Amino acid sequence: MSRVVVTGKVPEAALEKLRAEHEVDAWTESTSIGRAELLRRVAGADAVVSLLTERIDDELLAAAGPQLKVVANVAVGYDNVDVPACTARGVVATNTPGVLTEATADIAFGLILMATRRLGEGERLLRAKEPWKWGMFFLLGSSLQGKTLGIIGMGGIGQATARRAKAFGMDVVYQSRSEIDPAIATELGARRVELDELLAVSDVVSVHCPYGPSTHHLIGAEQLEAMKSTAYLVNTARGPIVDEEALATALRSGVIAGAGLDVFEKEPEVNSGLLTLENVVIVPHLGSATVETRTAMAVLAAENALAVLRGDEAVTPIR
Repeated sequence: MSRVVVTGKVPEAALEKLRAEHEVDAWTESTSIGRAELLRRVAGADAVVSLLTERIDDELLAAAGPQLKVVANVAVGYDNVDVPACTARGVVATNTPGVLTEATADIAFGLILMATRRLGEGERLLRAKEPWKWGMFFLLGSSLQGKTLGIIGMGGIGQATARRAKAFGMDVVYQSRSEIDPAIATELGARRVELDELLAVSDVVSVHCPYGPSTHHLIGAEQLEAMKSTAYLVNTARGPIVDEEALATALRSGVIAGAGLDVFEKEPEVNSGLLTLENVVIVPHLGSATVETRTAMAVLAAENALAVLRGDEAVTPIR
């Protein structure tokens, strides 16, 4: 029987799977585990099931010991995992793609609607008990029909967001490292363009690319200046893809019309400049936050860990 360390609170269905075959040491507090406690607990672990709030680096791998076989990250993004360090030590690293596609696309489109129709502003006005009266020019927003959605990163979540855009009567352009399947492109009416063109023609820009050195501050002051003054930026991928300071400046000065953010550069901290602005919708990393999705993510991570511990190939290894 192997020892599995779970670094954060996860749905019971995943723990039941793990406990059926192995000894499980799970952090069950709602708060994140401290670094010192994490390093202490992983000592002697054969498998680590990690959350995106924990940094899986060479220090942790060394603390775990040479018997560690797998790190199963409960997230599709894996910027918290040093994959080369895992590979160098013969540790399989896995993530949870696919199961959170629809939930994250829902949040992306929810942010698009909230930002373009000023729903956050309207709710704040009512909750503050401010006087108001219906009028022809009261809290006017922007319609989506006939507008263009620009998608940066056309993987599963980007494609799911494009399907929602098509249902709303939007045109779709995308920027991605490679062409998507021609049949899917035809179905979505999606056209591949370079980033410069995407920024220039889009009424809404939605970020769905992975985070890494090549995408750090992919959207900065120069890119925001290249967008339409009536355009909106939405980010449900990873916070550091967008330069938050530049975004706050652009929103304050009217370079773009608005933004919707589910992720932030220094989570859980939010740029103070954004907090004072009415034309940005901010929510606390809720992209996968449904009971069904979070359960599926944790179960898939457990299945990855179990597969490797049995000597089988991981279900969804990071490649």
